[in-house]
Amino acid sequence: MSYESVVLIKQEVFVYKIPPRSTNRGYRAADWNLNEPTWNGRMRMVTAGNALNIKLEDKTNGQLFANCPVEAYPGVAIEPVSDSSRYFVLRIQDDNGRSAFIGIGFGDRSDSFDFNVALQDHFKYVKNQEQIEKEKVEPKPQLDLSFKEGETIKINMKITKKDGSEVSSRTAKKGAGLGILPPPPKTEKSPTASNNDYGDFVQATATSSSNPQQQQQQQSSNSNWVQF
Repeated sequence: MSYESVVLIKQEVFVYKIPPRSTNRGYRAADWNLNEPTWNGRMRMVTAGNALNIKLEDKTNGQLFANCPVEAYPGVAIEPVSDSSRYFVLRIQDDNGRSAFIGIGFGDRSDSFDFNVALQDHFKYVKNQEQIEKEKVEPKPQLDLSFKEGETIKINMKITKKDGSEVSSRTAKKGAGLGILPPPPKTEKSPTASNNDYGDFVQATATSSSNPQQQQQQQSSNSNWVQF
């Protein structure tokens, strides 16, 4: 069930009896008796779902004078006249489906401007809703980014070397720019320690081994040493 929503209200609108259209040039407000409208009252534009109706009502008690169902704009239900922006032709219908054409007019051009804009906005909304529903039933095809058989792709990359320079991947040799560390430096043998590093110990050993008599005297003089 759709609820009725009021789109536009104009407190004063004039209704005219119009002569039949004799040619395809359109209706002209100048052919109406504009000084003697057949009725004047309030206009309400209402919607229920996507349906739109223009209701002409009594300003005092709200009694319905005429109803104009609108299926499209511009269309058969509403037609602007060819000689003025303030007058339109409406196709009104009763509950039995019988229809007739009447003329309506606004006293102010701003009222007719609002009338036009409200009609255009409603049918623009209806069109957008129909497009959304259509896309739900028929979703857009997704973009296929897969490779076809035999298809290849070429990527040009730049590789940064250790020294900060760049080289293209198409010309780089194997192992170039991969950050390989240099081998550790060779370890040199330490020079043989000189006899001076050992001091009197070496000298004493050499002396004792070369002269037995002196060795005996050395032991005698050091008899107070504890031997292990």
